[in-house]
Amino acid sequence: MRDCIIRTAGPADLDRARAVMLDTVYRDFGTGYVPRWHGDVIDPAAAYLAPPRHTLLVAIDPEGDNGDGSGAGDVVATAALDSRGPAHPPNPRELAERYPSGETAQVRRVYVRPDHRRLGLARRLVGELLDFAAADGGYRSVYLHTDPSVPGAEAFWRSLAEVVHDEREDAGGGNGVVHFELPMGR
Repeated sequence: MRDCIIRTAGPADLDRARAVMLDTVYRDFGTGYVPRWHGDVIDPAAAYLAPPRHTLLVAIDPEGDNGDGSGAGDVVATAALDSRGPAHPPNPRELAERYPSGETAQVRRVYVRPDHRRLGLARRLVGELLDFAAADGGYRSVYLHTDPSVPGAEAFWRSLAEVVHDEREDAGGGNGVVHFELPMGR
């Protein structure tokens, strides 16, 4: 296993981070880019670098080729956190009330390139996000949701977090999303 470096993304990382995110929404989710869901993917600087309570982390494979000939390695995984709670709609009203914006750290965009999966990168990235949320001092909880149809996603999150709502159990199945709360800090 190559030893990847995890760090806060900077402007020079954004194109490569965006590529990881877009590849994931097309390949793994099958939805492609949907503006109402993925606006942060297109402008990660505004979503994660500018706001002081938000962050975007990248995992860099120092032996990877980023395509620019610099030898700087390649972004092989991303993870983000922001202060926006789940919106209603499309999420259930009780979740929007339980996890209000400003008090809730929402984990987003934990995506790992297929050839770097199952090496512990996602777990390391999430740990760093939890440390960031705890250090902020203003977050009361850490929330995330996942699409259980993505292979491995539900099992991964169940290993780290507590299910707070499974829409598959709702009348009509809701949007089929599973919502989780992560423990603050490590």
